[in-house]
Amino acid sequence: MESSVVHLVRHGQVHNPDGVLYGRTPGFGLSDLGRQMAERLGEHFADVPLVHLVSSPLQRAQETIAPIAAAHPDLEVHIDARVIEAANVFEGRSFGKRNEILLRPSSWWALRNPLRPSWGESYTSIVARMRAALVDAASHAVGGEALVLSHELPIWMARSWG
Repeated sequence: MESSVVHLVRHGQVHNPDGVLYGRTPGFGLSDLGRQMAERLGEHFADVPLVHLVSSPLQRAQETIAPIAAAHPDLEVHIDARVIEAANVFEGRSFGKRNEILLRPSSWWALRNPLRPSWGESYTSIVARMRAALVDAASHAVGGEALVLSHELPIWMARSWG
């Protein structure tokens, strides 16, 4: 049986001068440094024999995968909502310099269970969708290499499944 290699990559640094927990909020693209990071990824993966590209639908992920895709013009970037950032009730809000939002009683209900987590999508849900997306990417790259562009928490959850 032929194996597949799946590279799981996080997007570059986001332009976020107001310190917003952006989550799935639209309109958060890469910073100047993030664009440099994306260019470096494009250079790094230019000579890798990729046969399948997958990206989260979020802007920062699409901007990060663009230089990789440019180095592989014969490949289409497949958008997969399963590799999107985790849902979170604090999305779009700024935590403040000292995480003041967490000190407000109105926030406490969302913080009642850190093991679930009660503030958003469950960890088991994230693992299940990431696992399905990674298995799917591997099936499209039998004997070759795939790249999946995702976000920090889903990547950590995917790492924990094994």
